[in-house]
Amino acid sequence: MPRESKRPFQTFTDPTIPSEIDPSRIPTHVACVMDGNGRWANARGLPRTDGHAAGEEALVDCVDGALELGVSWLTLYAFSTENWKRPVDEVRFLMGFNEGLLMRRRDELNEKGVRIQFAGRRDWRVPKRVLKRMDEATELTKNNRRLTLTMAFNYGGRAEIVDAVKAMVADGVSASKVSEQQIRNYLYHPEMPDPDLVVRTSGEYRISNFLLWQIAYSELTFPEVLWPDFRRADLYQAVLEYQQRERRYGGLET
Repeated sequence: MPRESKRPFQTFTDPTIPSEIDPSRIPTHVACVMDGNGRWANARGLPRTDGHAAGEEALVDCVDGALELGVSWLTLYAFSTENWKRPVDEVRFLMGFNEGLLMRRRDELNEKGVRIQFAGRRDWRVPKRVLKRMDEATELTKNNRRLTLTMAFNYGGRAEIVDAVKAMVADGVSASKVSEQQIRNYLYHPEMPDPDLVVRTSGEYRISNFLLWQIAYSELTFPEVLWPDFRRADLYQAVLEYQQRERRYGGLET
């Protein structure tokens, strides 16, 4: 799978894109850990749930920035398998917020050519009404190809690997047939290219069980900005930092 979008004749329309960004070396896949909602709210004396709500504008602007750059895949960590440990009221809010987000934004994203899909476990803990909205958004946007927006929802990197192994065993895959490619074939979205760039906001230096199989050779950035304050300008800076790095994939520079 290609590591970067190769479009030497690409031109940008957003004047805020740094002139140093090389349009022929845009990452194909950017993944984001949307961290810092609670701290953003606490700093303003607001409930944690207000921080989650404020993150919606950041999400939309991040999508718009990715579209402007020509990123083909954008994956956002919306709700982890560990987030169920949070207070019941906060979990209940997040379920309702994500349902409402899909209802508010799916038509807008569809008009922009965004394909929406989800990665994670569809188990009994996720309310049926939320699953219904997820299915509706997926069906509505399934033919779009400008950008694939993957929402990692009830997602854990270890859980994904466990689910892949279980599916392989259930299908009778023999030990002699197990390979990296075979495991990839059983991930939630085998066709999804590995992220070139992972952005974790709020200055925390952790992966937090996100895309553990896929990020083996991803470039990682940790901007200090809290997620509700994240805007496309921050995405542009992350891409610029990505382009200034040397990617060798375990080899040597040629």
